[in-house]
Amino acid sequence: MSKNVNGFSKLNKLEKIDWLIANFFKNDKKAKQVLMQYWNQNEILQNLHDDFIENTLTNFYLPYGVAPNFVINGKSYTIPMVIEESSVVAAASLVAKFWSTRGGFKSNVISTTKIGQVHFMYEGDKAALENYFNSKKEQFFEVTKAITKNMRKRGGGILDIELSDKTVELDNYYQLHVSFETADSMGANFINSCLEVIAKEFEKEDIQIVMSILSNYVPECLVHAEVSCNVEDLYAENSVVLAQKFVQAIQIANAEPHRAVTHNKGIMNGVDAVVIATGNDFRAIEAGVHAFAARSGKYKSLTNASIENGIFKFWIDIPLALGTVGGLTSLHPLSKLSLQLLGNPSATALMEIIAVAGLAQNFAALRALTTAGIQKGHMKMHLTNIIKQLGASNKEKEFLIDYFENKTITHNAVVEAYDKLASAPLSHPDDE
Repeated sequence: MSKNVNGFSKLNKLEKIDWLIANFFKNDKKAKQVLMQYWNQNEILQNLHDDFIENTLTNFYLPYGVAPNFVINGKSYTIPMVIEESSVVAAASLVAKFWSTRGGFKSNVISTTKIGQVHFMYEGDKAALENYFNSKKEQFFEVTKAITKNMRKRGGGILDIELSDKTVELDNYYQLHVSFETADSMGANFINSCLEVIAKEFEKEDIQIVMSILSNYVPECLVHAEVSCNVEDLYAENSVVLAQKFVQAIQIANAEPHRAVTHNKGIMNGVDAVVIATGNDFRAIEAGVHAFAARSGKYKSLTNASIENGIFKFWIDIPLALGTVGGLTSLHPLSKLSLQLLGNPSATALMEIIAVAGLAQNFAALRALTTAGIQKGHMKMHLTNIIKQLGASNKEKEFLIDYFENKTITHNAVVEAYDKLASAPLSHPDDE
């Protein structure tokens, strides 16, 4: 059977699966069973999921957990997190508890401005272009009134429209740089609709519109989060030395891009987990955040730390374009539940919560790296995954977890201990 297909989108879900199994899995019934076992038994809910994307075959589940004990601006939160990586939720929970007794997290939104651009080519006189733009600027606001009407009622809309000369970067290249406020929606569709209407109004014989699209680089949609305490309250012992190592770890991330990338990836473990749980676009967030980390021309840490007059301070400034209405936030039942768990926050409040989640994750990683090392805690969490892969019983699982309480955990070590249990059930692997 040919692996090329015509009219695939017109097939129903079972027909699509049968075609896939016949062409790529040698008619393996187990493969079909794997796909179908993740269908939701609630037909209405499954149909909802089917409509999120095209050519849906099944659902791909990720664990949904919560990290309690976060105190942000004096208010307690239990934060939902969707992620497949072990230790992330545990680390966030531990850090939340730690800082809850030290004043909690402080967070504030600096700005919520988002950007869209009309990209065009123009070979004529620049002064003539500027005159034309100035003559049309007020009309741009006029022709978008039907689109912006409801947004303006919520305090949003088009903030400004500027003509940008980009001919140094690319011959004949200009753009209309448009700033937006989108209130509690992420605003992608709203922004793109406005841009297309503006482009149509602006285009003429000597102005060639190339494209009109929002930007996911949002350095002015910025949120700040921080924690602080006395240095001696940071660690049980060697507090001054360890606090200095913590600060030095961030200085290294600012000096060395190879370290900075991994450093920021850890931050995004916390950020993305909450972004996904609340039905927001984690790919857009990732792209914008990493561009922001490189805004100086060198990729650097998103977090900073200082020690002044015996006070340790740790903070993050991060761009987050989020929504709490519209899109998946209004469609996915778990996204709606997540927002309800967080007290149905505004978009700005959600920015503050997610910035804190990223800061907490980075604190956990740096504290581990500068003390016992990252692998001790990570492998402890990974131990249960290894045990599951081996098919251990509940009694064997309990025994192995206890056995590795004070031992170095590696995959080989767990396998060897399990094999000894299999040959001598529930005797201590070190007894031989």
